[in-house]
Amino acid sequence: MNLINLKNKKILITGGTTGIGKSILDSFYKLQANIFTIGTNEENLKLIKKEYPDIKAHNFNLKNKDKIQELVKNVHTELGGLDVVINNAGITKDNLAIRMSDEEWSNVIDVNLTAVFLICKYSIKFMIKQNSGSIINISSIVGHTGNPGQANYSSAKGGLIAMSKSLAKEYAKKNIRINCISPGFIDTKMTQVINEEFKKKLIENIPMAKLGTGNDIANSAIFLASDLSSYITGETIHVNGGMYMA
Repeated sequence: MNLINLKNKKILITGGTTGIGKSILDSFYKLQANIFTIGTNEENLKLIKKEYPDIKAHNFNLKNKDKIQELVKNVHTELGGLDVVINNAGITKDNLAIRMSDEEWSNVIDVNLTAVFLICKYSIKFMIKQNSGSIINISSIVGHTGNPGQANYSSAKGGLIAMSKSLAKEYAKKNIRINCISPGFIDTKMTQVINEEFKKKLIENIPMAKLGTGNDIANSAIFLASDLSSYITGETIHVNGGMYMA
């Protein structure tokens, strides 16, 4: 029996216009899910609307914390429900700790952790009523290992994991599952600008000797959104080619 049936499932994907988020959006679209996505780049949003005319794509900046409750309510209204939330959107403001400004710290924490908590909080309120739901938070390998110049980003991504475990324990009896995916180094526009010599050294430290793809992350998201993972909550799937083994 095929348990990967996401047809008409109502799904919110944040940051679904580029990179990993775009791969997730594309994979879920092919499975006939009903998708609402947000981004901040108008050109990318226009391209999504053109390529996927039946996907609801809106401009929303997660820095607007006081608007997140309204966002989730609008998602629920426009989709006619909310079955799956994929918190993928995030920002970086890299700097060495002694040079990192308060703004560089707080902006990354606000978008990558606080906004995700608020989306989870307001989504869970709807999911409780239907006694089901799956929330998938995209963390990062650096949330486990740390990374020079990314004290803010690593803290936010590590915090996502601890937060997800806490929420998973709180709402497991309501049949709401909360899990994380921690990507390693994925072949996106962000990694394509890395110096070739540095990229070569990076790949040498990956046992599978290659970068991952957006589809590698999307496949894990499909699993966690589907009934195949119905007894899994509070867990983190590491997708990193063996670079970090928990």
